[in-house]
Amino acid sequence: MSGGDTNDKVLVVSGLSRHFGSLEALRAVDLQVRRHEFVAIVGPSGCGKTTLLNILSGYERATTGSVTRQGRVRMVYQKDGLFPWLTAGENVLLGLRDVPDTMERRRRLDDLLGLIGLPRFADHYPHQLSGGMRQLVELARALAGESEILLMDEPFSSLDYIARLRMRQELARLLAERPRTVLFVTHDIEEAAQLADRVVVLTERPGRVCRALQVELPRPRSLTHPLVVEAIHTVLAEMGLESNSSPRRNGASGNRQKA
Repeated sequence: MSGGDTNDKVLVVSGLSRHFGSLEALRAVDLQVRRHEFVAIVGPSGCGKTTLLNILSGYERATTGSVTRQGRVRMVYQKDGLFPWLTAGENVLLGLRDVPDTMERRRRLDDLLGLIGLPRFADHYPHQLSGGMRQLVELARALAGESEILLMDEPFSSLDYIARLRMRQELARLLAERPRTVLFVTHDIEEAAQLADRVVVLTERPGRVCRALQVELPRPRSLTHPLVVEAIHTVLAEMGLESNSSPRRNGASGNRQKA
């Protein structure tokens, strides 16, 4: 589960809406995220999930509403953002550029490469690494800085299924080692239920919060755990993709239009 002071909200979104001309992408989104909480955001294609992350990062502005952040923000994108002309180690060092001491930067780099299990690949270029290895380097770079909040936009969607399963395990392990507050956009309901402390479901465009589901299980989680399976079915039912006839258990709870 999420760590740290659970009463300390590091991200507060109030009445957020976003228009692109006559197109309304998001409408009256309210969301509060606690320190070191992992929140997954799911919803139909085009419902404004990535737009929401872009606003939270400061890359875009809301049309109405407000966003309050406590701490620095780092984005992790759908396709890795590694610079192809830099080695894995040099890419990670970009996240350590604010560390003034050269020896300290090197120590932290070695620590991060060890954390992701790639100490022998520091001098490899991105094209020499597998997709999963590139995503690990991207995560190491994101964890390298002092950012409190990680905004992750479908970071594993380009990987095959087995690689995605492994990356979920690696992400859970890395967050246990280096806790961060995470907002994780995904189309994969299974991924959301396996990773998140809370799954926030958006409606079709204009995106609005229609359900917030707590998954009260520690990580890492088995996909076959009854509460994970129940959370998957609950979210699918909320999105109109299947009927929800399963009884609610104590470990997974949901609130409509509350996030």
